Amino acid sequence: QVQLVESGGGLVQAGGSLRLSCAASERTFRTYHMGWFRQAPGKEREFVAIRYAIGSTDYADSVKGRFTISRDNAKNTVYLQMNSLKPEDTAVYYCAAATASGSSRYRIADSSRQGNYDYWGQGTQVTVSS
Repeated sequence: QVQLVESGGGLVQAGGSLRLSCAASERTFRTYHMGWFRQAPGKEREFVAIRYAIGSTDYADSVKGRFTISRDNAKNTVYLQMNSLKPEDTAVYYCAAATASGSSRYRIADSSRQGNYDYWGQGTQVTVSS
């Protein structure tokens, strides 16, 4: 069982930056693809970014060029650097882990599909004021 704990959320003005962290309990952290999702009030949870176990990344179009996902396997931690924040980025941000094995060893066919992820964190609130 992998436990994921997010941190780094908070209140920031539009145009500002935040860095989210997600610490994993699993020693085999490097064998998981790590993703970030978010859920705004009244909306469905949506994909934000993923960093695959091999190091490649994918981003939602809405955050490309503004957000950067990275991971430190030595610290079992994945990060989401968020720059040029907008009020529409306001949401609860969730960290998720997908097992890198079999047909999903290198990539996930649909990284935005929540069912492809095996473990989830509790979320951290990000609020961007205008």
